[in-house]
Amino acid sequence: MEIQITGLRKHYASEGRIIKALDDVDLTIPANLIFTLLGPSGCGKTTLLRAIVGLENPDAGEIRIGDTIVYSSRQGINLPTEKRGLGMVFQTYAIWPHMNVFDNVAYPLQNRKVPKEEIRHRVAETLAFVQLEGYEKRPATRLSGGQQQRVALARALVAQPKVILFDEPLSNLDAKLREETRKELKSFLNDLQITAVYVTHDRVEALALSDTIAVMRAGSIIEIGSPKKIYFDAESEFVADFIGRANLVKAVVRQQTTDATIVDSDIGRLACRKGDFPIDAAVTLCLRPEFISLAKGEHEGTNVVNGTIVSLVFVGDAFEGEFRVGEQLLLARIEPETSLAAGDEVGFQVRPEHCLLVAK
Repeated sequence: MEIQITGLRKHYASEGRIIKALDDVDLTIPANLIFTLLGPSGCGKTTLLRAIVGLENPDAGEIRIGDTIVYSSRQGINLPTEKRGLGMVFQTYAIWPHMNVFDNVAYPLQNRKVPKEEIRHRVAETLAFVQLEGYEKRPATRLSGGQQQRVALARALVAQPKVILFDEPLSNLDAKLREETRKELKSFLNDLQITAVYVTHDRVEALALSDTIAVMRAGSIIEIGSPKKIYFDAESEFVADFIGRANLVKAVVRQQTTDATIVDSDIGRLACRKGDFPIDAAVTLCLRPEFISLAKGEHEGTNVVNGTIVSLVFVGDAFEGEFRVGEQLLLARIEPETSLAAGDEVGFQVRPEHCLLVAK
């Protein structure tokens, strides 16, 4: 079910100044896909999620879920949470410790006075879906973090919501379990074909889970796109830097050729991916560490950068190497078999299609 948000605004007064938690947000969340709100702490993503679910009252704007207006400042509409047809999975899971798995999952249906036989059927069906069949009588306190996350998901799904919303549900899991649970969750949501709105500050989580990502900053939507689009074709310096590790270098556009934009940068003259920038425009050059490779043979040629290795840190599958070019420090990934050491002079090369130019 599609969600349409128009002109949504929420401001707070704090210590004599106005905080724009939501600054006239316009957004369409497509039906039956995983849509992620990504951004740093305090950017407004959780406020937006809470406004959709009805836990936050905006100052102005409109929220439409499917054909139903659930909030409208102009029309004086503000449907309570329980009438919006939504499921919610919180960061803390909100599992009742005194209840077993069955009762935790059944709670929303019991609250709505659903007949007992239907409750038994729907709980059994939902637990089987999240691979917790046979856990019905297990006390909540005897569940692992990953199992608790699945119980929370089952409880959100058992009421058959139109939309399910997630507020950083994996942040309390350790790294390995978080990765495993992320894969399970993506599989569950793809099988369900349900609209999912997911909030996170973790860029890896967003890239791995999402069909579409909206990057937020200071109460506004900065950029929307597929994970690949956001990662490889960011439109702003903020998004390029936030979505992944990046070397950001000041540059000035000097020439536009048929298939490249030529810039003078703090690390030299480079041919970059074609961009729509005027001559002499000040831009930022974004170089991902994984796309910087050792130059072959002589340290000359197109897009070869000569510098000095400052440090090498072994991270298992590679070395993370920091090297200096003039006053600029660049990070690159180097094969684990390298014989390079700190202090070595070396040439690195980056292909033009991996030199992304973004507006400053």
